[in-house]
Amino acid sequence: MCGYNLVNGHYACGNDHLLNGVLKGDWAYKGFVMSDWGAVKATDFAIKGLDQQAAKELDAQPWFGAPLKAAVETGNVPAARLSDMVRRILYAQIASGVFDAPPQKTEIDYEAHARISRAAAEEGMVLLKNSGDILPLGREARTILVIGDYAEKGVLSGGGSSNVTAVSGQPGVPMSGETLFAQYVKEQYHPSAPLAAIRARAPQATVLFDNGRNATEAARKAAKADLVIVFGNQWMTESLDAPNIDLPRGQDAMINAVATANPKTVVVLQTGGPVTMPWLSKVPAVLQAWYSGSQGGEVIADILFGEVNPSGHLPMTFPVSLTQTPRPDLPGIDLAEKVQFDVVYHEGADIGYRWFKRTQQTPLFPFGFGLSYTTFDYSDLKLSGGDQLRFSFKVTNTGQRPGKAVPQVYLTQTPDGDTQRLIGFDKVDLKPGETRTVTLSADPRLIGQFDTQTPGWVVKSGTYGVSLGASATDLIETGTVKLKAKRLKP
Repeated sequence: MCGYNLVNGHYACGNDHLLNGVLKGDWAYKGFVMSDWGAVKATDFAIKGLDQQAAKELDAQPWFGAPLKAAVETGNVPAARLSDMVRRILYAQIASGVFDAPPQKTEIDYEAHARISRAAAEEGMVLLKNSGDILPLGREARTILVIGDYAEKGVLSGGGSSNVTAVSGQPGVPMSGETLFAQYVKEQYHPSAPLAAIRARAPQATVLFDNGRNATEAARKAAKADLVIVFGNQWMTESLDAPNIDLPRGQDAMINAVATANPKTVVVLQTGGPVTMPWLSKVPAVLQAWYSGSQGGEVIADILFGEVNPSGHLPMTFPVSLTQTPRPDLPGIDLAEKVQFDVVYHEGADIGYRWFKRTQQTPLFPFGFGLSYTTFDYSDLKLSGGDQLRFSFKVTNTGQRPGKAVPQVYLTQTPDGDTQRLIGFDKVDLKPGETRTVTLSADPRLIGQFDTQTPGWVVKSGTYGVSLGASATDLIETGTVKLKAKRLKP
């Protein structure tokens, strides 16, 4: 699917260089290209590589309907190109087995789906802070206060194409605004209420609830509780850029007031990406729950009370503030709709943890970071080179609980100089005291650089540095290895 932006002056869905030159030429892609909703501007996009117009309702007109027919009849679009468009669509259907095994409507096994959703949430939630081992929660608290909008109803879901309506059909909160997609998008909550799940796991305690909309009232109640669990929500959706990475609706001020009133405050974040945490020093624990799905409330409670040991690690860097990012100000945010503007990608490929490496900045939480209720040791890094970079190392559970380690291997040096690039990782489930040897190999494309002239990937002959660690900034062992020169097709 091609998107909306212009790339070097040409719309992505009508970009001859990207679609015909790179995708179908250099990469030998045999399938078809369909447009994103509202991304087609003209019929000649067919000549430039677009094979199918999707959601014509959001385009100015159905460019690939009568206008395409007329263009073929006049020869402006060659008939051979129309045949190629059809052939590519049929190829994708045949390759994916649509004709061999046509989709059939069957009964949905909701329980099986729920188990998959639950397992994904268990593996993905990230424990960001746990001072004094306040987590997992014990059974001594007599009064627990749960704070957070809709925590009594369910867990937050991201909006747009990724949103899934719950089986119960629980209605969502309509998106406020007049954007193109406002009529289609709702702020949805899956009916797996964290409040009910917490109550089920703490039957001996009185579990109270406050929606957190009034910071003063939430803080007053927090001061009287033995323990506070506060939910911070940041709803995000496609078609709507977030103006910043703060928690909206005054939640940061509310969390700060609550944590000031009660130092035993655990924060659970339901966000689609990084957020700032101006209250971080005041709270002993933070759990990043993301958009956790149909069983999210149950999993959040399981992790808080230790029935599940958290094992997720950050797939992105959390900055202290937007000033640490390549582009603190959102380009074009104050321009009128449909006014074009340029964005110069001065950072090149150095985004995320590579940007922080290049600028020597310390993030709030680095890429790959994640805590556990146990501890791990990584050791005995061994490298082998030549035609293929391979590495092995040992992982040991040095704590008292079973848990899953996520060792990460980074390329840190090439013949061209210092760098940082994730080239391998694994998730290893270990019992207390257990040691396991992990052996991995790196895709040569992660080692080399792309040569636009050939085109292809080039691995230079020379010495390469490799580091083993627990995150992009926690590198424990480093070694070097020599590799032979190598060229690969795109």
